[in-house]
Amino acid sequence: MQLLATQRILGLLLTLFSITMLPPTVLSWLDNDHIAYAFMTPFVLTLTTGLLIWLPVRHHRRDLRVRDGFLVVALFWLVLSLFSALPFMLSPHLTLTDSLFEAISGLTTTGATVIVGIDDLPLSLLYYRSQLQWLGGLGIVVLAVAILPMLGIGGMQLYRAEIPGLMKEDKLTPRITETAKALWYLYLGLTVACALGYWLAGMTPFDAIAHSFATVSTGGFSTHDDSMGYFNNPKIYAVADVFMVLSGMNFFLHFVAWRKLSLKTYFMDAELKAYLTVLAVVAVITSVYLYASGTFHSFAQALDHGVFQTISIGTSTGFTTAQFHHWPTFLPALLLLISFIGGCGGSSAGGMKVIRALLLFKQGMREIKRLIHPNAQLIVKVGNKPLSDRVVEAVWGFFSLYVLCYILMSLMVAATGLDLVSSFSAVAACINNMGPGLGVVEPNYNTVSGTAKWILCFAMLLGRLEVFTLLVLLTPDFWRK
Repeated sequence: MQLLATQRILGLLLTLFSITMLPPTVLSWLDNDHIAYAFMTPFVLTLTTGLLIWLPVRHHRRDLRVRDGFLVVALFWLVLSLFSALPFMLSPHLTLTDSLFEAISGLTTTGATVIVGIDDLPLSLLYYRSQLQWLGGLGIVVLAVAILPMLGIGGMQLYRAEIPGLMKEDKLTPRITETAKALWYLYLGLTVACALGYWLAGMTPFDAIAHSFATVSTGGFSTHDDSMGYFNNPKIYAVADVFMVLSGMNFFLHFVAWRKLSLKTYFMDAELKAYLTVLAVVAVITSVYLYASGTFHSFAQALDHGVFQTISIGTSTGFTTAQFHHWPTFLPALLLLISFIGGCGGSSAGGMKVIRALLLFKQGMREIKRLIHPNAQLIVKVGNKPLSDRVVEAVWGFFSLYVLCYILMSLMVAATGLDLVSSFSAVAACINNMGPGLGVVEPNYNTVSGTAKWILCFAMLLGRLEVFTLLVLLTPDFWRK
C-alpha cells in the first residue's frame, strides 16, 4: 500500500479545502455578524494541517493501486467532514456530535439538519452550509465519473467495458484532469442558470445563490426552516423541479449532449427513460390522490406540491413545500420508497441509482422467464446492449449489502429509544442521502440521541460512498500485505 502517496493526496486536499473557508469569512465581515473567527480559525487550522501533511512527502510520486484508491476516497470524506465541522462548533456552538452530523450531512448532500431556527442564523453560516453541499455534490460527481471508474468501484463501474456504446471504459476526455475540468464547467453552468432562474422567479439574490447550491448538488439545505414552502411561489417550485431533474441525471449525458450540441443522447439512454418514467408515474399518483382526498382544494395546488415533492424526494434533494409526512395514507411511504431508487449513476443524487434498480428488475423478469423456459439462453440487456452475468452479480451483491446495512442500522437506531417509524425512515433518509424522514425526524434531527446521530452519520457516508467503498476498509483482507 502506497501510504506516502496517500498522505500526499490527503495533505493536498486539506490545503485546497481550507480556501473554501474564505468566502464565508468575507461575507461575515461584510454583514458584520461578528462570527468571522468561526471561519478564520478553521481556515488556519486546516491550511496548517494540510501543509504539515503534504510538505514532507510533496516530492513522493507513485501510481496509486486499487487499495490505495479506496483509502483515498474514504479519507477524502472522513477528514474533510471533521475539519468542515469546526465552524459549526465555533459559531452556533453545537456539540461535537451535532457539528459532525451537520458537516457530514452537508458534504454528503444529505440535507438532514440538527439546527433549529435556521431563519435566525447569520448569512455567512447559511452560505457556508449551502457551499458545503455544493462542494460535496461536485466532489461526488468528479469521483464517480473521473476517478472511481479508474479504480473499478462505485456506481459508474456499470458504464465501463461491460456496457458497450456511449459509456464504455474510455473517459469523457483523454485525461482525468480534463474530465474533471469539463464536469466542473457543467456543474458551475447548471448552478449559475439555477440561481438566475430562482432570482427571476422571485428569490432574493442571496437566497437564489444558496438554494442553487443546494439544488444542483441535490442537497436540500435551505435558508429557512420551512424550506421551499417559505416562498409559497409556484414559479420557484417550477425552477426547482427543472434543475432537480437535471441534477439527478447522469453527467455523462450532459457532457456528450453539450459536446455534440444534440439532444439525441438523452433519448437513447435507457436509464434516463426509466428515471423519468418513475418520477412521472409517482408524481401523477401523488397529485391525483392529494386532490381526490381533499388535501388541497384545487388541482393546481395538488399538482404543484405533488410534482415538487415527488421530484425532491425521488432525486434525494430533500426540499419540502409542505409537511408531506401528514399527507394521507400511503403517500409518505411511497415517496420515501422512491428515494431508495434515487437518481441516475454519475449524478449528484443519492439512493441505489436507477441503473441498478433497472438491472434488478430485468434480472427478476429473466428469472420468471427461466421458470417457463428452463433451457432458454436469456440475456439481460439495457438499451438493447447485452450485459455480462458479472455485472448482474455485482448489482445483486450491492443490493444485498445495501438492504442488510439499512435493516441493521434501523434496528440499532430503534434500540436507542426512537420509535420504529422514525428509526426506519431516518436511516432511509440518511443512507439514501435524502434528508427529511417521517415521525419525529421530519422537521429536523435535533431530538435524536447522540448515539443515533453517530449511526446516522455512518449511514450518510455509507450511502454516499456506494457501500463497498467504505465497507471494504473494515475487512481484514484489505489491510493485509
